[in-house]
Amino acid sequence: MSELFDAVDALLASRATLPPPAERKRLRAAHGLTIDEVATALKVRRATMSGWESGKTEPRPPERDAYARLLEKLAELYPAPADDTVVTATVQDVAMPAALTGAPTPAAEVQAPVAARTTSTTLPTSRRPGAKKASPANAPADVSDPRFENGPLAVVDVEDGQVLAYCTGGLVLDVPAKSVPALVDWTLSEAKLGAPKLSGPGKPADPLLVLTEAALERYGLPVSLTEVERLAGRLPEGHKVVKQLVRADWKLTKRGFGPWARIYRPAKGSDRQCVQLCIPSWQALDTRHWGEAGRLPSAELARVLGTYASRVMTPRGSTAVTGLELMTALHPPTYAVRDEATGNFRQADEKNPGSLGAAPVDCAPCEAPDGHPLLADLPRFHIRGPGEKLFEEAYDWARPFTDADYQRRHLVGLDVNMAFAAGANGLVVGLGAPTHVQAPVFDPKLPGSWLVDLSHVDLSRVKAGKEWVELDGSLLPSPFTPKGERPRGPAWYATPTVAYAVELGYEVRPAEAWVRRENGRYLDGWYNRLRDAYLATMADLGVGADLAPADFLTAMDGYRGRDPELAIVVSAIKATVKGGLGKLRERPRGEGWKPGQPWRALSRPTWRPDIRAAVISRTRINLHRKIVKHAAFTGQYPIAVLSDCVVYAVDGESPLDFLPYREGKPLPGGFKLGINPGLVKHEGTQSVLWGEGVREQFDAPELNLARYIKDGTVTNVDNGE
Repeated sequence: MSELFDAVDALLASRATLPPPAERKRLRAAHGLTIDEVATALKVRRATMSGWESGKTEPRPPERDAYARLLEKLAELYPAPADDTVVTATVQDVAMPAALTGAPTPAAEVQAPVAARTTSTTLPTSRRPGAKKASPANAPADVSDPRFENGPLAVVDVEDGQVLAYCTGGLVLDVPAKSVPALVDWTLSEAKLGAPKLSGPGKPADPLLVLTEAALERYGLPVSLTEVERLAGRLPEGHKVVKQLVRADWKLTKRGFGPWARIYRPAKGSDRQCVQLCIPSWQALDTRHWGEAGRLPSAELARVLGTYASRVMTPRGSTAVTGLELMTALHPPTYAVRDEATGNFRQADEKNPGSLGAAPVDCAPCEAPDGHPLLADLPRFHIRGPGEKLFEEAYDWARPFTDADYQRRHLVGLDVNMAFAAGANGLVVGLGAPTHVQAPVFDPKLPGSWLVDLSHVDLSRVKAGKEWVELDGSLLPSPFTPKGERPRGPAWYATPTVAYAVELGYEVRPAEAWVRRENGRYLDGWYNRLRDAYLATMADLGVGADLAPADFLTAMDGYRGRDPELAIVVSAIKATVKGGLGKLRERPRGEGWKPGQPWRALSRPTWRPDIRAAVISRTRINLHRKIVKHAAFTGQYPIAVLSDCVVYAVDGESPLDFLPYREGKPLPGGFKLGINPGLVKHEGTQSVLWGEGVREQFDAPELNLARYIKDGTVTNVDNGE
């Protein structure tokens, strides 16, 4: 009988109680232990230890008993806070695979951490009794639509010979598919991936599968592209996987099977028939915007992309492509109407109100970039001047130091948060084709491009509200040119630029204009969604929108280190703003293009250089208005301005040392510290000696120091350019 009792005791010991994955990580971090240190102590590999802590795998005896003892002792030293939602659970409670428990998964799951999504563990495609939980995610999927209850995307990986799909919220699905065509079928029929539409007339987002290197090998795809394939941006049509898709009646878009492949069949009614693939090892995730996201473990990558997808939209390609697609998703070109003859729904013939429509419109000649078909009749080497070409770009201006500047100790940079997003907020833009008008009366409410002479505007005397103020105009950049130079004659400007000249107190008389009488606030929804995504993610990083100035500066110090994964999302959101606006005037991308010929982007209704110009114009004007307000009140003038960054020579090291706050309130219309778009943060501080030394070193007295103010590192300098 004693032998039976010993056997029972051994079974009980093999099921030692472990806390949930999130609590395991908290306890280790609380004691300052690294994953490597714990793995060495338990005599297991680092990857094994990481799997235990993330919940991907569960330990087995005898390591399990030792791990449980470690966590138990750490829990005694570092008890969970009273308001902590993490609860202790048995192994069976966290839905261990049947191969480890030897018993059916309980029907009820233990309470998950607040950040994790709670979903059913019964999965029609899983070969296990239930799905296991990976590391918690901060982006729970929208489960209001049962079609998409598993979230917008999944990262497909292979572990221990088994194909797994890591979804948002920590859910992991078994993938039975043996080939890429079967993977697409499984995604559409069983995976329950996708996202609801963002607007009434819109369409749901197609599911996104992210393929890891292990998944690529499993499905017969190369881990990396050859040089020829990389330049082509796709696999050759003769590749075996492409042939498999063709045999299965699947189609690829014109970009083929590349880093962002779209695999589809013509939709049948309302049934979606499209799946998108993202392949990080083929450079799908640009490191300039996504950092090291492509190298993250599958669960963490699902969290990063899932957070972005839930707050912005499911990625449709690069951040630039996604930024443009977001505009269309919020304002679809058409809407559905019922066909009285058949009773079925079809696309309406007229465009959706407030959208750009389904057909592209020609830009005005002055808005056309060089090489556009509208300019095909110009002489081959003709260079268009300001009187022929609309040139609304961001600031790149700097001036030499004055004697007063040399008496200051520091250079302090201010950076405008989401400046171009703020420039889009409330902006009225054209929705249709332009109309040419001769000698028009300027209307600040009418979007368009205006040929007008603004050389008479004198920044030494301008209106600030209802009063005229005297300034040192030689120390201010002109608001009318990107280089800050005073205009020398008539030039083309977007509406916000001309309206600012009127605001400064000067009369304007346009000679001609291209105006858009059909107009609206097309970018408002786009701005609101990106603003909310940015603010929510920054709040998760500890930077709230209601912080006092000093608390805000403290919160911004090292915010990226608090959660590097969410910091990646912040970077991607910012890139979505700038990239999406840049796509409005996308230039030719090779493909044998020659000047005077159309290029692919011109066929899009979202190819709208006038909208891009208006946003940039308003962004530049917004910054100049703050500079003028600050100069009029404090007598301080900027040393340099670069896009959304402005640098001042001051005595203190912090923005609080020179921004005119009174009882916590900023100068009305001036610079205000905060995280909201349009407010400013501290970009960096360097010494005046550093700035002068850099300019002397490169013999560039007007070198734009705003480019290097963040960390003081100076690169790519060529005579100040």
